[in-house]
Amino acid sequence: MRREVPLVLTAIVGITMIIAHFLPPLNSLKDLFEDWFFIIAAFAIILGILNLILVNGNNIYRKQKGWPFGVVVILGFLIMTIIGLGFSGGKSFQDPGTPFYYLYTNVYSPLSATMFALLAFFVASASYRAFRARNIEATMLLLAAFILMIGRVPIGYWFSDWLGDALGKTADWIMDFPQTAGQRAIMIGIALGVVSSALRVILGLERTYTSGE
Repeated sequence: MRREVPLVLTAIVGITMIIAHFLPPLNSLKDLFEDWFFIIAAFAIILGILNLILVNGNNIYRKQKGWPFGVVVILGFLIMTIIGLGFSGGKSFQDPGTPFYYLYTNVYSPLSATMFALLAFFVASASYRAFRARNIEATMLLLAAFILMIGRVPIGYWFSDWLGDALGKTADWIMDFPQTAGQRAIMIGIALGVVSSALRVILGLERTYTSGE
C-alpha cells in the first residue's frame, strides 16, 4: 500500500488533468487538483526551508569545508524573512519603500548581477575548450561564434562601415534562421522528453519518487 497508493493517486490526477484539457466539463475537477497542488507546494516550501537550515546548520556544527558560507546562507535567509514579514508597515513586503524592497533592490539584485557577470569567465573558458577547429562541424561553430560576437558589438564598425554592416546582417541571418531552427528542434526534443517522463510517472513506470532513490 505504501507504493500503490501514491502511484494510483498520481495516475488519477495526471489522467484527469490531461482529459480536462480537452473536455471543459472537467475544468472544475482540474481547478480542484490545481488548488491541491498549491497546498502541497506550500508545505514543500516549508520542508525546503527546514532542509536548508538543517543541512547548513549541520555543516556549521561539524565545521565542514565551506561552513562560513552556511552561516551567510542562514543569516541572509533569516534577515530577509524577518524584515519581509515584520517590517512592512502594513503594506505588501514587495511594495516599493519597504525595507524588504530596499534590500532586494540594493543587495540581492547587485549580488545576482555579480554572479551572472562571473559566469562570463566560465563561458569564455568553456568556449576556448569547445571552439577548436578539430573537424568541419567545430570549424562551422567557431566561425558562426566569431561572426556573432563581432557582428553584435561596435568593434566591426571600427574597421570599416562596410565590414560592420556585413557582419551585422550575417549575424542577424544566423540568429533568425539556423539558430531559430536549432532552438525549435531542441524545444521539440525537450517537449517530447517531458511528455515521455510524464507518461512514465502517470503509468507507474517511474517509481523513484516512491522509493526515495
